[in-house]
Amino acid sequence: MKTYRSAFAAAALLGLASAPALASTGALVVRYGLTLAGLPIGTATVTFNVADGGPYKINAAAKVGGVMSLLSDGRGSASAAGRLGPSQPQPSSYALNSISGKKPQTVQLALANGAVTAAAIMPEPAPRPDRVPVTLADKRGVIDPLSALLVPVAGSVNVLSADACRRKLPIFDGAQRFDIPLTYSRTEQVRGKGYDGPVIVCSARYIPIAGHRPERAQTKFMEDNRDLEFWLAPIGGTHVLAPWRIVVGTQIGRLTIDTIRYGGGD
Repeated sequence: MKTYRSAFAAAALLGLASAPALASTGALVVRYGLTLAGLPIGTATVTFNVADGGPYKINAAAKVGGVMSLLSDGRGSASAAGRLGPSQPQPSSYALNSISGKKPQTVQLALANGAVTAAAIMPEPAPRPDRVPVTLADKRGVIDPLSALLVPVAGSVNVLSADACRRKLPIFDGAQRFDIPLTYSRTEQVRGKGYDGPVIVCSARYIPIAGHRPERAQTKFMEDNRDLEFWLAPIGGTHVLAPWRIVVGTQIGRLTIDTIRYGGGD
């Protein structure tokens, strides 16, 4: 992951979502810090509204700065909306706007019943003979990257049980279709930053389906990557979990997205 766009993809598309809330209002503002190989590279602010079995909306904004010329300065924002199903979000819209240096990118998706009904990405991925084509079938039974960060847990199950990790996230980001299967790793205790209590740690994998280039070094690295974790904590007053911390091993060091503060304020 050698560019800002890769780091923002990991942050905004794999990792920007709510930290746990104690209030039952379903509204929260969260601040995250991003580090790469132990060095601070950026911050993110996330606002979300969520309710069990009801509508949800997530808005995220991130800013990444250069580190030893490995990343170019950039910024981006993303949003998603839909309804929460019993075990998976049911998104209706997703949008991403990012810029790295002078190179902007926008993505817009409309979805219904788990299928993409309209998609636009600018600029479009460059045609490559080795790119696996995305078919209509690849756009069915999917969720967008931001919605994938909300993890509903059935009301009859302990929200912080290992069952929260036993799922697969089928993601389409406008250019690529990939799966993120989760498995239970362990339970940790966290303190401070507005939440004291247990979090569930899920190990994650990256499985490309379409839109990727199989022989690229980065693709092969991510397929073999075992340094992927989602730390999930409860959103108070709901049966929904969201990332407290995300760890992504990259070719230039570990990218960590960690809660600084939630609930507003410094």
